[in-house]
Amino acid sequence: MARPAMARTAEAAAAAKPRVSKSGKPANEQETVEQALPNLDRIIHERMRLGIISALAVNESLTFNELKKLLQTTDGNLSVHARRLEEVKYIECTKSFEGRMPKTEYKLSAAGRKAFERYLDHMEALIQALRER
Repeated sequence: MARPAMARTAEAAAAAKPRVSKSGKPANEQETVEQALPNLDRIIHERMRLGIISALAVNESLTFNELKKLLQTTDGNLSVHARRLEEVKYIECTKSFEGRMPKTEYKLSAAGRKAFERYLDHMEALIQALRER
């Protein structure tokens, strides 16, 4: 949809003047924070997947039942989110049997660890930018 000429002129005038936020800091700092939000890794950012990745980051591996108990979730919910993390190769899944009982074990992959570190760095940068406001 085309913008009216007056709106384009107002935008150009606003771009020419340095803008200041409520805190007295340049508005571009606020824009930087706002622009950073869409760059979050949406795969990790979802609450349950963040829980799975976080738990696996501090444990060598966890079984399905250990994750389910730790995250206080249902079989179906955990299964769907774990599968999504597997699809993007952030976690590795090993299925075996212990006696006659199936055992599903999850481990954070190298790609998952790297993605999680990027996510944490991104979040730390956002927090720092907000605290400096």
